[in-house]
Amino acid sequence: MSKYLQQWLIIFLLALIPGISFGARDPVQTEFYKANNPDFQYVGRVDFSNPLQPRFWMPGVYIRARFTGTRCRIFLNDEQLYGNHNYIEIIIDDQPPFRIRTIRSPDTIDISSRLQPGTHTLVICKDSESGIGYLAFLGMECDQLLPPPALPQRKMEFVGNSITCGYGNDKTIPCGHGVWYDQENAYESYAPVTARALHAQWYISAVSGVGLIHSCCGMNIIMPPVYDKVDMRGDSIQWDFSRYQPDVLTICLGQNDGIQDSTAFCSAYVKFIGQIRTHDPETKIICLSSPMANAALTRVLQKYITSIVTHLHDQGDQQVYRFFFSRQFNHGCAGHPDIEEDRQIAGELTAYVRQVTGW
Repeated sequence: MSKYLQQWLIIFLLALIPGISFGARDPVQTEFYKANNPDFQYVGRVDFSNPLQPRFWMPGVYIRARFTGTRCRIFLNDEQLYGNHNYIEIIIDDQPPFRIRTIRSPDTIDISSRLQPGTHTLVICKDSESGIGYLAFLGMECDQLLPPPALPQRKMEFVGNSITCGYGNDKTIPCGHGVWYDQENAYESYAPVTARALHAQWYISAVSGVGLIHSCCGMNIIMPPVYDKVDMRGDSIQWDFSRYQPDVLTICLGQNDGIQDSTAFCSAYVKFIGQIRTHDPETKIICLSSPMANAALTRVLQKYITSIVTHLHDQGDQQVYRFFFSRQFNHGCAGHPDIEEDRQIAGELTAYVRQVTGW
């Protein structure tokens, strides 16, 4: 059988997989690579129960690929939960990132017009959080997929709420226009910005509105019971912690709790760190103040976190730290940090992580 006929047979068989559709293409010059190809790198909480359509809900989950040529199309399914559409960030080589909103499911994203001849490294990052629904990666069509460069050895995880998700930071669509997640950009949140500055992988484990013992806005979850899930907002699908052991984990909770009884809040915080320790016994854990908190809440969180860290040190855990941001950052939408402030927050946190790790 000729190579031409073989390629058309592959395309025909792939078209039978639910969720994949193809427009006009030149089968001689491009090839479709399925999502289970080992040359795709997945970083984040991903559900691989269907390896041909791995699903991910959490903000900041990203996929890396390396390929040659000037043609590339990305194939995604969007859950379109409640009619919502996810945003993704795409980064090609060292070019500035660009943000795209899915418009259908399945969706085909053609980035060919942005490619020059040669070899390229591609990053696809989920900008929207789990409450917007999952994305499923179906695969990629390009000239030739190549083994990717190794991921950074350093690993970080960022536990938090809307601030960590990047809610309200991207004002490309002005605040008050569109829908709320139009302004959410997880790739540009302080968490991935910090990780990239430190040449580390990142996981974002965060949900907008979530608290440690009290969540805002009538939300029916708090962080500790959902921390072990692939989809934290939906409280579904058990996560396998053995897949990722962070060197550094930060906790940025308390904004949605507000000022709570000290015993209740501090006891829950200590218990939550104990929960994390069952999975990550050697991880350096940094407890953060809230970078958007007002003066009153900031004073309370600083006091509580100081007592929590002191208590844990007295109990023998010397790998727990505290870091307090220099001021309130709230020039984004709904009083959140904007992208520039996320970079400032990341700058402060990066310096502290270097101090405690030697990175």
